[in-house]
Amino acid sequence: MPPTITELPVAGPDAGPYAITVGPDGALWCTLVHAGAIVRITADGDVRRHDLDDPDCGPALLVTGPDGALWFTRMRDHRIGRLALDGTQTSYAVPGAGPYGIAAGPDGALWFTELAADRIGRITTDGELTHVDLPVTGGMPSMIVAGPDDALWCTLNQAHAIARITTDGTVDVHPLPTAGAAPVGITRAADGALWFVEIGAGQVGRITVDGDVREYPLADRAARPHAIAADPAGGCWFTEWGGNRVGHVTAGAVVEEYALPTPACEPHGIVVAPDGDVWIALEAGSAARLTR
Repeated sequence: MPPTITELPVAGPDAGPYAITVGPDGALWCTLVHAGAIVRITADGDVRRHDLDDPDCGPALLVTGPDGALWFTRMRDHRIGRLALDGTQTSYAVPGAGPYGIAAGPDGALWFTELAADRIGRITTDGELTHVDLPVTGGMPSMIVAGPDDALWCTLNQAHAIARITTDGTVDVHPLPTAGAAPVGITRAADGALWFVEIGAGQVGRITVDGDVREYPLADRAARPHAIAADPAGGCWFTEWGGNRVGHVTAGAVVEEYALPTPACEPHGIVVAPDGDVWIALEAGSAARLTR
């Protein structure tokens, strides 16, 4: 039986819902990349908006930090932001970085990618910043996640590779087999591997902690898969920005795809909630909820 997909308007059509995560309070939190805001969404449809101090700051990815606040990247004004549950805001300058992906690290700090600087940044919850240089030029580090091996793993979109970064700053780069793969989203899955999506090649990929890479082509190679999130059963859900669909891949690499009800809704971020429902940020102005 196909899943049920419903949509909840969360912003105007020009605001750009982009990334979505489960917050420390159990609600959904979503960035509005074109409006300089973050919205809080409950499962019963309550939407509350937090405008940031710069409407043009470009909030992109967000994550719950070890301090119980939301931490997010501001890619257009080169800052890392913090939003407490009571609405208190703080931000920290990262000049020229173009910060994009962000993850809570195994060391109690937040780690983020720097699209414009070929670096990975690290920020403590009290705002202390350090950086790790990547051994590539123009690699465009994109999304990042903590792996099962106490290291950070990120996609290198324009280097067509996956990088592993240890907390002491050691970097290993794993080139992908497919030319022009352009990986973006990456997640830690229940099978002990890292799964990622290749927006340039229309594929889902899997890499083990020892560097073994497998790639699985989608039926529509022009689907432009963007973000990916693991589910507790061992599979992963991913968005198909160019295909207007949501996909699911099992640990055994069986792929199913589901069309979203609104045409050209531009699915971007995706997260699996504790109740098993899947939430998708639709840049056209809504959040979609998929229930199996």
